[in-house]
Amino acid sequence: MPAPVRFLVVLDADSTLIRNEVIELLADEAGRGAEVAAATEAAMRGEVDFAASLRSRVQALAGVPVSAFDRAVARIELTPGVRELIDAVHERGGRVGVVSGGFHEVLDTVAPELGVDVWRANRLAVADGRLTGEVEGDVVDAAAKARTLGEWAAEADVLPSQTFAIGDGANDLQMMAVAGLGLAFNAKPAVRERADLVIGPVDLREVIALLPR
Repeated sequence: MPAPVRFLVVLDADSTLIRNEVIELLADEAGRGAEVAAATEAAMRGEVDFAASLRSRVQALAGVPVSAFDRAVARIELTPGVRELIDAVHERGGRVGVVSGGFHEVLDTVAPELGVDVWRANRLAVADGRLTGEVEGDVVDAAAKARTLGEWAAEADVLPSQTFAIGDGANDLQMMAVAGLGLAFNAKPAVRERADLVIGPVDLREVIALLPR
């Protein structure tokens, strides 16, 4: 039988697992990068409803060819220390999850390459090889992130007190609140104010010392 999971670490993707905001990389393909970047910043600060903001920003991607995903993946910069953190979690008997308000189409490439165990994100609707400007199904918003952390903990038979949530934006606050330890990383002021701990350096190796031994 496999060894029991000792703890669960759940990270946000954009600006946490990776340095980029993927929707901005895709919006560059439509010539609307600056506009979408400004809207993303407002959403991460918690100034607007995340789901409504995401749907509005995704509309800006209408007509972008699906080949843009490959170009976006090629531009992604991993956050310093991400590989070391994931390796440390696994060495200590933990599991790593990533739940993102971003997109499966990119995370499906990045997550397995990094050794992430489970991940969830939004999916973009496609027709005739181009994005339609719509999100398929329900948006992965703050409530969905919190719910996903709970589901993954239950599946792994891990208590809420044995979970970590790491994020940067306002849409991470609910999952940080239900986790045993909520960590603000590369975070907006509202997130730093409400987190259990704030990680100062933009280096995920800083989290390793907090993991169970």
